[in-house]
Order: sequence, then structure tokens, then C-alpha cells
Amino acid sequence: MTATAEATVPNESTSVMVDPETGITVPMKDGKPCRVCTDFKTWSKIEKQKNKQTPEKTTKPAAATTENTSKPSTADKVTNDSPKMSEEEWRRKNCPADVETLGNATWTLLHTMAAYYPDRPAPSQMESMKTFISSFSEHYPCWYCKDDFKKAIDKEPAQVGSRKKLSEWLCRRHNEVNAKLGKEQFDCTKVFERWLNGPPDGRCD
Repeated sequence: MTATAEATVPNESTSVMVDPETGITVPMKDGKPCRVCTDFKTWSKIEKQKNKQTPEKTTKPAAATTENTSKPSTADKVTNDSPKMSEEEWRRKNCPADVETLGNATWTLLHTMAAYYPDRPAPSQMESMKTFISSFSEHYPCWYCKDDFKKAIDKEPAQVGSRKKLSEWLCRRHNEVNAKLGKEQFDCTKVFERWLNGPPDGRCD
């Protein structure tokens, strides 16, 4: 569930910065780059730049330096611990989520929940789904993604009357994000093929 940071007016604890080299808009949180609001490459680059600007600590004795240089690097650790695992795969499995990882996982959860939602939900089920979506939009870690989603809910409240209505409502929200990111629009008539039944050719069976 990613969107563009420009879509939200920042408050006192949130803001944005623009990378002078790439022109990429980087979401900030409490004066620091928001890790879960940014893709890993951009966040890593900012951290490296910040480390360069930080004065180096007093040099340790030679013995300690020798000990430090003998320790394996992250890349070495990846190679030694998991010879068949690429560094990118290792980061994906062991590092905190970036905005892309979080977004993909979030949409998978939401679409799958909608696909298994009852065709004819009881009043209590409809109410609990409304509560879930409201709470979810309040606590989502990426602040500008969260704000965009809340605006979308205000504009078109969650359709919880049936499995089909909820699935198509979420599909429209997802496509709004896709449009902001310049991604292809998903055919909302195929939500059950994608998230419930799989393609007709049986490739997922």
C-alpha cells in the first residue's frame, strides 16, 4: 500500500525532503527518513550520506582495530551462513520492511481477507469489518500511505455488504495507488481469479 508522499500535507512530526541528486521525494518522520515509507535503496543511500556527515569516533588501539577488521562483513555473513541466498533475499527476510515490502504484504492480506469474506455477512460481521478497516487506516506504519487511505475511505466508505462488494471496493483503492505510482490498473472483475480461485488454466493448483 504505497502512494506518493506529495499527496499529504505534513504535520509537525511528518515532512518530506527531496534528494538533491535524484530529485526523489523522501518521507520524513520526527526529523528522520521514514524507513517504512521509503524503498530500501533510497533509505540506504540516505543513511550512508548521514554516516559520512557524522564525525568519526576516536580511533581505537591497533589490537582492537585488527579484531574489528577480522569480523565478517554483512555480505560475508550472508555468504557463509546461506551460500545459496543472495544479499537481496537475505535483506528481504531479515531486515525491517521498506515501503514496497510492506505494501505488497498489506495488499495480499487485504485482498485475501476480502476474498474469504462471507457472500452474505451477518450484521456483526459487517460491523467488525468496518471497525477493522477503520483501525487499520489509523495504525498503518507509513504515514502518508495511511493518510491517503483515510481520505479514500472518507470519499467512498468501505462496502461491506458482500464478498463481491468488499473485494471490488479494495480493488478500486488499490488501483488508485497504482495510478499514483504509474503502475498498470488491475481488472477488478478478476479479483476472485487472483485472490480466491486462481486462473482457469489451473497453474496455481
